[in-house]
Amino acid sequence: MGQTESDRVVKENELKMKTAVDAVKHQFSTIRTGRAHPSLVDNLKVDYYGTQTPIKQLANISTPEARLIVIQPWDKAAMAMIEKAIQTSDIGITPINDGKLIRLAMPQLTQERRDELVKVLHRIAEEGKVSIRNARHNAIDEASKLEKEKNMTEDDKFEVKDRIQKFTDEYTKKIDIVLKDKETEIKG
Repeated sequence: MGQTESDRVVKENELKMKTAVDAVKHQFSTIRTGRAHPSLVDNLKVDYYGTQTPIKQLANISTPEARLIVIQPWDKAAMAMIEKAIQTSDIGITPINDGKLIRLAMPQLTQERRDELVKVLHRIAEEGKVSIRNARHNAIDEASKLEKEKNMTEDDKFEVKDRIQKFTDEYTKKIDIVLKDKETEIKG
């Protein structure tokens, strides 16, 4: 029984770590390098009558030009709420509201803006690494608990710790790689 418990703990842990890396990749995909792309605002949540609603559920989002995002709300009453969500986000673009559409003109990437974006990337990467470390910590705690309950041998617990540490190193390295790639893209 101990070996199957070990495998379960390790497998669940690996899944949590993989999810953390995927979340970092997804967040990185929303950070653009001067080109307009609807995914830049996909993750923004709007306080729509007291409910945090993704902007893509409230409006049509398009990119008619390489450096312009146009947001056309289906409910005109949501216009101010969408505008506020954009202003309070960390995308760093001031929305232009003409009463019918909200336009987001992508600024030329200055060196200062590139540096800001790199800081955002590092913050996102660190959050991902914290998630990985938390998953490791929880898995090791679970293995220790299973050992105390006699559902896992001490040897199995140490084997779980070793396997989990290998996954921790592997997935932390994956975050470092995607961070480096995205940094290179931004610094261009």
